[in-house]
Amino acid sequence: MIDLKKQYKQFGISEEVYAYGEEILASLQERFRQIDAVAEYNQLKVIRAMQTCSVSEACLLGTTGYGYNDLGRDTLEKVYAALFHTEDALVRPQITCGTHALALALMSNLRPGDELLSPVGKPYDTLEEVIGIRESKGSLKEYGISYSQVDLLADGGFDYEGIRAAINDKTKLVTIQRSKGYQTRPTLSVARIGELIQFIKGVKPDVICMVDNCYGEFVETIEPTDVGADMIVGSLIKNPGGGLAPIGGYIAGTRECVENAAYRLTSPGLGKEVGASLGILSSFYEGLFLAPTVTANALKGAIFAANVYEKTGFAVVPDGSESRHDIIQAVTFGTPDGVIAFCQGIQAAASVDSFVTPEPWDMPGYDSQVIMAAGAFVSGSSIELSADGPIAPPYAVYFQGGLTFPHAKLGILKTLQNLVDKKIITSDFCRA
Repeated sequence: MIDLKKQYKQFGISEEVYAYGEEILASLQERFRQIDAVAEYNQLKVIRAMQTCSVSEACLLGTTGYGYNDLGRDTLEKVYAALFHTEDALVRPQITCGTHALALALMSNLRPGDELLSPVGKPYDTLEEVIGIRESKGSLKEYGISYSQVDLLADGGFDYEGIRAAINDKTKLVTIQRSKGYQTRPTLSVARIGELIQFIKGVKPDVICMVDNCYGEFVETIEPTDVGADMIVGSLIKNPGGGLAPIGGYIAGTRECVENAAYRLTSPGLGKEVGASLGILSSFYEGLFLAPTVTANALKGAIFAANVYEKTGFAVVPDGSESRHDIIQAVTFGTPDGVIAFCQGIQAAASVDSFVTPEPWDMPGYDSQVIMAAGAFVSGSSIELSADGPIAPPYAVYFQGGLTFPHAKLGILKTLQNLVDKKIITSDFCRA
């Protein structure tokens, strides 16, 4: 018989913490079965898109220099367009991160005098300088693009009347952030995003509706472009890269939106024709192939974390039984010590840099100190086991990732053990 307890003991997990985790896991088996069914559905979607676009061995080779006639790059973009049911897609290693992908989509599709509207409240922290909410060189504000925001209602619902009043002649693009960012609001389901887009298009049909799809790909069987989004944007070191993509981002949507983004990424007159793939296309293709099952593993880890911490008395978003629309799990500790102890537990469970102790620091793009834990094979990859959070009220940590569920499970058990050892949680697993 396999002695798992002995293995976990080598990681410093006590018998009590292990038993507590096993008790919670036993209650989640039906939930995990449902996640596996979604992963299977999405796996078939990916394979079908690759077959439809005639992915061949030659597509994995890549180019250097200008990258003219890069078969693999061009075919991959057709795969993304087929997968997300869009007219076109831009999938490039030259897109450095999710924030860059979002900035690219915004800056290429807005012009001086236009207005950007967020109908779901404050955007993710790193977009504040892109927009100009916080002053920064090269922001949209600096180029004469204004910004308007309508906060969600207290119950997390859309303020439809506020949104109607905010839409005006200058409103060119509406940005909808699917995931919660550093907030404890609910993540938006694809169905809810569709309802919001339908309402906005009813007020102003020609407005561009863009969805920040980060952390949401493959969590459901449909994506925002299936419910009316003109453009979706994401990072390849999150869900769609499957843990293998070493860099990159994507924009998928209407031909006009994608073409504008391509001309902004490279140069007017060049657009999608240039941009060498530099030998990493095999990682992009294989990562996309693995993405549905990797996302499912991360989702299981998030649900496990929610149930572990909900039962100890901490506020969690989503809660242990809610439907899931991204891979992020928020846990509110109410004190900096809880956030720090959690992140240090995640780091101690890593395969890479497990001996490092993360501490809060002044990270570029944020207006408060942030602590980040990620012993990742790809630096900053948040589809891998990771956790982070701002050292600011309400002192919530945001957990995500885990290429395999066993790794996610170990990470959560290490956080729990760390909190018990630091007496933030009592030995009978209640909030101290």
